[in-house]
Amino acid sequence: MAKLVYDDNGRLMFTREMRKENYTILVPMMAKIHFKIMTNVFVHYGYNCVLLDTEGPEIAQVGLKYVHNDTCYPALLVIGQMIHALQSGKYDTNKTALMITQTGGGCRASNYIHLLRKALVKAGFENVPVISLNMSGLEKNSGFSLTIPMIRRVAAGLIYGDMIMALDNQIKPYEINRGDSQELVDKWVNKLTQTLADGHGFTKKEIADNLDGIASDFSKIKINKVPKVKVGIVGEIYVKYSALGNNDLEQFLYDQDCEVNLPGILGFALFKVDNRMEDIKLYGGSKAKFIVVKKLFNYLISLESLIINSQKKYGFRPIGTYAHTKSLVDGMVGYGSKMGEGWLLTGEMLELIETGFENIVCTQPFGCLPNHINGKGMIRPIKMLDERANIVAIDYDPGAPKVNQENRIKLMLAVAKEQLAKKIQNDEKDN
Repeated sequence: MAKLVYDDNGRLMFTREMRKENYTILVPMMAKIHFKIMTNVFVHYGYNCVLLDTEGPEIAQVGLKYVHNDTCYPALLVIGQMIHALQSGKYDTNKTALMITQTGGGCRASNYIHLLRKALVKAGFENVPVISLNMSGLEKNSGFSLTIPMIRRVAAGLIYGDMIMALDNQIKPYEINRGDSQELVDKWVNKLTQTLADGHGFTKKEIADNLDGIASDFSKIKINKVPKVKVGIVGEIYVKYSALGNNDLEQFLYDQDCEVNLPGILGFALFKVDNRMEDIKLYGGSKAKFIVVKKLFNYLISLESLIINSQKKYGFRPIGTYAHTKSLVDGMVGYGSKMGEGWLLTGEMLELIETGFENIVCTQPFGCLPNHINGKGMIRPIKMLDERANIVAIDYDPGAPKVNQENRIKLMLAVAKEQLAKKIQNDEKDN
């Protein structure tokens, strides 16, 4: 067991010695495709990372035991999943560390780490270090560091994850041979992992070629494009993407014979980078910082265009541009509303409606005030703007029965099916 080292504030560090001793680093699950690729990037760089895929109601109960019940639901699940793993007996807790993200904002992505450390002490795992994954210099550890090559690979993994997720959601509901789409998802996750490990796949040219390869493969799947109810999913980022957080919402909607549209993580990344520039515009700040952030923003925008180009080239519905999403909320929500998903949540709902996904599930985690303001709070203004909007806000918390959540979604889908039937009937009359 490596010697435990603490900083001046009493924080347990993840040291070089711990890395040399091949500590297991547990990573909580969120977006399955993205996180598989990105965790594999860390493995390539010599970190013994394990992506947690555990699910079940017991995880929330573990979270409730070690985190105050007024804390937001995603915090309960993320911390519960980690402590549940430490208690499982699968890992040597004397040679295990945890990894969690910090964005530097005012919401969960920055504050969970402190709740997690407090919970670890309470659960008897005070010897388990926590690694902060951040690009803001919030915390540093001698045994872990983000390098430029690593960041470029992670960014590429983000782009590939968005692409694969989008095409899987467009193809899976219509595939003739069930499982064809999932087979390609698995194929490309493995292929891209190996490509990135071999030192390729993260330049713009390589990303463009791989995106074309992904789109080409998915375009060859045999489908039967019949009319289906189209449903968009928005909400707080963890509950929006995590099957653990939303009771496997995507699969439920698929089982209800729907086509799902889940906006990509790249939009959220652009939103977070853009916020740095908006802060300077609204409140003043360093011009040098603005220039640096602007370069990063432009780089991400260039990657967004690569996804769109490949999707168009092979006949898929392209993702919406960040610039257009931002323009949709002009006059509805101020760009200073940036805690959590902020105005982006409203913008994604407007964009979904504009692209034919007027049926929307807005995932509302308990304890997330910004999400309720920009999500549930904006439903009425959105409906006043576009009467097609058919939005249901679903609360996710430890005490919310799954059957109640699904019944509320089914009521929304009943309206959606009526509207689809009317549309089909009108189209038949016109023809």
